[in-house]
This record gives sequence, structure tokens and C-alpha cells, in this order.
Amino acid sequence: MARARSDSPLLFEIVERPDFSFETKAMAEGLWPVAGMDEAGRGPLAGPVVAAAVVLDPANIPDGLDDSKRLSHLQREALFLKILGSALAVSMASVSAEGIDGSNILKASLEAMRRALVGLSVQPKLALADGRDVPPGLPCEGRALIKGDQRSQSIAAASIVAKVMRDRMMCGCGNRHAHYGFELHMGYATVRHRTAIEVHGPVARLHRASFAPFRLGGTEVPDEESFSGLD
Repeated sequence: MARARSDSPLLFEIVERPDFSFETKAMAEGLWPVAGMDEAGRGPLAGPVVAAAVVLDPANIPDGLDDSKRLSHLQREALFLKILGSALAVSMASVSAEGIDGSNILKASLEAMRRALVGLSVQPKLALADGRDVPPGLPCEGRALIKGDQRSQSIAAASIVAKVMRDRMMCGCGNRHAHYGFELHMGYATVRHRTAIEVHGPVARLHRASFAPFRLGGTEVPDEESFSGLD
């Protein structure tokens, strides 16, 4: 007789952490090097979408790799330096707000990942992409992993690199456009950001004209990214 499932809540939340199992399996299949790919900046109203591709050294994987949204700013910055210092190859690429408006955020995100992969100094035989889609036009085999940044250390590393680089870019925008506070909200639709847009208007070539509240192209703001990464 089957045992009834308890309806009591768990005392501790079980949080899955990324590991190197996907990469190890690929190596056994003869698919090495393996690159992880991820992007940052799908949801904001302003700024580019930034992607990264990372080939980790199996013998020197930094401790603490995880989905960038589950890490603090200081943790991301520290891991960013460790990744750059230990990985076999790291590459970054972006698609501007104008590029996003000219296609859509999904196509722009996939294109940024493709560019990042092509820019690697090491030619991978397999690319692991976070999400449901494999970027078109890859020079190698590609596989999509839903919640890949929480399952694959290579993708987690890419998510950290992409997030840190985009945040630094938005801080630069904040220095140039002081009224908007980009260095605080990174372009997301916070109350301060929306208020600044109402008072000062959008910044040409920086705000995404196809996103709400602009509505010029009728594109909704995606909800895949939350404000949890802002601290």
C-alpha cells in the first residue's frame, strides 16, 4: 500500500546548485570544449542585452558558481574576477536598445549569445544555452537547458559575467545621464526610473522604444527577470 504523502511543510528549503554533470557527460561523448552561454538584461526598459560565453577549466572551477540572480552584488563581482582568472576562455557581446527595437528581445538575446560564442578564443564543440532556445547560426552543436544557470556551472559562470558587465555598462550610463539613476536600477522599470522618464523623457538610443511604457512597437516587457538582482 502506497504511503500517503505528508502535507507538512519542509523545515528547510532545498535549493539546487549548478554542477558540472552536463559538461562531464559531453566530454564522455567526445564533445569538448563545452561553452556555457547566458544573457542579462531582457526585462529592463533601457540599455543593451548583454551575453557571455564561458569555457571553464574542469580542473579549476571557482567555488560558489550559481545563477547570478541568486547572488549578491559583492558575490558576483568576486566570482567575475575568479572566472576571468581561471576559465579557458571568456567572451562577451551585446545588442543595443536600437537592435532590440529593430527585431525583438528574444531574437536580440539569442544574437548576443551567438556573438559571444563566436568571440571565444577556444573553439567549442558544444554550447549549452540557458533557456528554451538555441541561438541560430552557432559554429558548433547547441543544446538549450531550461533554468540552465541553476543546473550547469558553465552557464552559471556565463550568467555572472553577463550580469556584471551589463551592470557596469549601466553605471556608465548613470554617470552620463544623472537624472535617471541607471546606476541604481540598471534600467529596470522602478518607480524612480518611470518618474524620470515622465519628467525628462526617454534617452535616444538608450531607452527601448518598443517596450512599455513607450509602446511604439507594441512589445510587452518580459517578466523572466525580476528585481531580485538589484542591491
